[in-house]
Amino acid sequence: MRTAEYAQYDALGLAELIDSGQVTQAEVSAAAFSAIDQLNPKINALVEVWGNEPRAFTGPFKGVPFLVKDLGLTAKGHLNELGSRLAAGCIADEDSILMTRLRQAGLVTIGRTTTPELAASTTTEAIFSGPTRNPWDLSRSVGGSSGGSAAAVAAGLVPAAHATDGGGSIRVPSASAGLFGLKSSRGRVSMGPAVDEVWAGLAVHGVVSRTVRDSAALLDAIEGIAVGDPFEIVKPQHSYLSETSREPGSLRIGLLLHPLNATRSIEPVANATRDVAIQLQSMGHSVDEVCLDINLSWESFVEMNARFWSANTAAWINAIAARTGRPIDPDTLEPATLSLHQMGSRLTAIDLLEAMYLRNLVTRSMGTFFCKYDILLSPTLPALPPAIGSYNEGQEHLDGRGWIDRVFTHSPFTALANVTGTPSMSVPLAFDSASGMPIGMQFSAGFGREDVLLRLAGQLERAMPWTARKPEIWAGKL
Repeated sequence: MRTAEYAQYDALGLAELIDSGQVTQAEVSAAAFSAIDQLNPKINALVEVWGNEPRAFTGPFKGVPFLVKDLGLTAKGHLNELGSRLAAGCIADEDSILMTRLRQAGLVTIGRTTTPELAASTTTEAIFSGPTRNPWDLSRSVGGSSGGSAAAVAAGLVPAAHATDGGGSIRVPSASAGLFGLKSSRGRVSMGPAVDEVWAGLAVHGVVSRTVRDSAALLDAIEGIAVGDPFEIVKPQHSYLSETSREPGSLRIGLLLHPLNATRSIEPVANATRDVAIQLQSMGHSVDEVCLDINLSWESFVEMNARFWSANTAAWINAIAARTGRPIDPDTLEPATLSLHQMGSRLTAIDLLEAMYLRNLVTRSMGTFFCKYDILLSPTLPALPPAIGSYNEGQEHLDGRGWIDRVFTHSPFTALANVTGTPSMSVPLAFDSASGMPIGMQFSAGFGREDVLLRLAGQLERAMPWTARKPEIWAGKL
């Protein structure tokens, strides 16, 4: 199988070829390794290549190559370094539940992807691994924190890759790289066994992919509770893959064009979002522009998240330092991560309880919103991906609260779904005519309603297909 041919297929398409005997799993893997060898030096999406994983011939994916983020899951015997010098050389003692499920699905993991240090950013430019570049424009960020996974999938190194999302880390890189990315509901995918919830319940596991059906089929493979999980979410009535071909019916959609922080989406993004709203109306949906009330000021919303992010980051850093014996200082951590550690270390239990109280206010308010509307539509990001280096400039002068304000200024739309625990997806429905960069549209739904999102995503993919557009760095050219 030639590399250019390999890149034309999504994960399910490759699995069908393997299952029918048209190609072997070894041929598919060889094409993936060829794409990595030729293109990864340009985009820096992988921190490590694995060449010794056993081939998989069972499960729906029949040995399709896959990549995992260097954070959030563990694979026994493999490095787990979290994008940080503090964790360099750490090796996992066991497979996490998600890793086990990925193996059972028939995926063959062939490497780890880059991430910003401890996922505390929405750009992927860690000192540990260097900047990951956007395949659409190598001078721009690919987003974060699942930036390595997004760059690899967008460039055609693999059809889909593992990602996590604690404040937008699936949807931001999906929007930046022209991919589909679904953040599932809190509790949909087990975080165990080492933890029950990550970042006080803000974070979830998922994937980034080029097609809706791949994300749906992968969610089918990894969803569900495990023994000891803290709560049980209602299981879907139908497979998520089947939902992508079901019509969503006429949906009530609320349209939010501009962020809640009193800034405005740039004109190309706002215009693209209006165009998508018009398209949705032509498809039979009702769309109303809304003034969203989350029962909290923007400043209080950011402060609440800063407390969750910094407290969890501080505890995480302390655990890593205890394991490695390394000091917590500028030689092991970046300035922004150090500032989060300092902020988190100063917080009290009362500070966190206050943040939990504020989270409840937001969650109840959005619950009321989703009683009136089926979907909240907004841009995924208010602007195009920034230039490499600009996002992190001057971080040494920011305290922990200031860093979170910077993160949320870059991505003001995404964190709301993390706070409420509701599902949200970025769909690559538009492109900026001047730069050629993709523009993602974010669709959010009520708790547990991934089915509604995937029905709508399937309908949009049929009506407004995006896969014909390819980035400058693309394995299909090899």
